[in-house]
Amino acid sequence: MTQTQKTVLVIEDDRDISSTIQSVLSAAGYRVLTANNGQDGRRLIQSQKPDLVLTDMMMPRMGGFPVLEFLAELPDAPPVIMMTANEGSRHKAYAEMLGVVDYLRKPFAMEVMLESVARAIATAAAGPKDQPEA
Repeated sequence: MTQTQKTVLVIEDDRDISSTIQSVLSAAGYRVLTANNGQDGRRLIQSQKPDLVLTDMMMPRMGGFPVLEFLAELPDAPPVIMMTANEGSRHKAYAEMLGVVDYLRKPFAMEVMLESVARAIATAAAGPKDQPEA
């Protein structure tokens, strides 16, 4: 039995960072979609239904927080990992309040990002722990 390839949406305005993340995730067996701002990311979330969203916090046109606010309204939103160079604890607290499953501070090792992605997808696939099985 083969496992279905999981799709990761990377929303990142820095093309070098986006390209590196895309290469690493693709080499690890993920299908990778990319957007360079939150508006394009929202469109891909709606049309492609990714298994995970990996988003930057600060981007032109629309940053990561409006994406998180959009996802918070969806009934079956994918898990989200936020990437940022920002050190502010208020930003991290707000991201966590909006449901971010991990918060990666740039620069980060690609191995750390891969572990975070795998953990988030596995946790989402396991489903809610607090609901009884039907």
